[in-house]
Amino acid sequence: MAVTLADVAARAGVSAATVSRVLSGSYPVTEGTRGRVLRAVAELEYVVDGPASALAGAGSDLVGIVVNDIADPFFGVLAGAVQGELGGAGPGGEKLAVVCSTGGSAARELDHLTHLQRQRAAAVVLTGGAPEDPGHARALAAKLARLAAAGTRVVLCGRPPQEPEVTAGAVGAAGAAAGRARGAVPPVTLAFDNRGGARRLTAHLLALGHRRIGCVAGPAGRTTTTERLAGHRDALAAHGVVDVPALTVPGAYDRSSGYDAALELLRREPRLTAVVAANDTAALGVCAALRDRGLRIPEDVSVAGFDDLPFSVDAAPALTTVRLPLREAGARAGRLALGRAVAPPGGVARLPAELLVRESTGPVRPAATPAGGAGGAGGAVSGPIGSGRVGA
Repeated sequence: MAVTLADVAARAGVSAATVSRVLSGSYPVTEGTRGRVLRAVAELEYVVDGPASALAGAGSDLVGIVVNDIADPFFGVLAGAVQGELGGAGPGGEKLAVVCSTGGSAARELDHLTHLQRQRAAAVVLTGGAPEDPGHARALAAKLARLAAAGTRVVLCGRPPQEPEVTAGAVGAAGAAAGRARGAVPPVTLAFDNRGGARRLTAHLLALGHRRIGCVAGPAGRTTTTERLAGHRDALAAHGVVDVPALTVPGAYDRSSGYDAALELLRREPRLTAVVAANDTAALGVCAALRDRGLRIPEDVSVAGFDDLPFSVDAAPALTTVRLPLREAGARAGRLALGRAVAPPGGVARLPAELLVRESTGPVRPAATPAGGAGGAGGAVSGPIGSGRVGA
């Protein structure tokens, strides 16, 4: 149920006429009154009638696509695929894509959703991983509940499903009536198998005999980072290899972070034989750092990325990586956003991750094989970093 002017007035303890005066800005009011009204507007997420709503209207042609960084090819591919489905053919006619970049800011993500609600967006597609912050999760669930209550279709593309207890509490916070509003469509989730993909990638390196595997993880506190790191550790555990915390270095999903992380890993463990990177862009930085140190890929150190971004096959050597179906997921999200595709059972679809073996990974060089060899009895474990001792 949409918040009305009367709701704002009741929350602020003023008349509806006073609320109208504050919002129009054409009549003088005291600062105290103005502050109470604006706080009530923000708390209730009141959508102000005016030029913006007249432009968007109940039949808005806007589809919001929220991304972390539009300069990141991962999000560029997703956003482009979503936009490619917003043409005139099919139900709903042609829509206008509005791409909103958060810069990794959880607060900005919420702000973008508020603005899209005020524009009465026909649909919103949230892409990429989410911050691992319970407070943000609750606030996001409340925003999405209000959007759905207003008739906006919501698709989560490339992020985990919302926790049921969080969404249940959010609907209550947004008002029980909102969740039952006419035309409300529950959010649909298209989640990538980040954990399974990372597990297969590290298992590939382990099968090649690698045991000293460095991990350039993504930024801390993001669901994608946690999932991929968990998959990496799953593979180590399955092969009896102890996870050495010093062989994991966090960083951003960019080339410079991959470069710096690779140098740090080499400082901690000069005998490193392989590196898995948070994504393909970071992997390029890893490769550059290794070359600057006079190391060959994959003869001295194998390198693997993640995502199968467009440039990965043209890298020298071509990157071993995990392919996520970015274009397919974005296109499907676009169709779901316009009601041109049937939602998956339970509102959640898990999209597979495919291991692509290319020239940047190879067998561990014999001189670097840990004592006992790759197929030795018992579990393998690296000794203290820089100690020169192998085994436990």
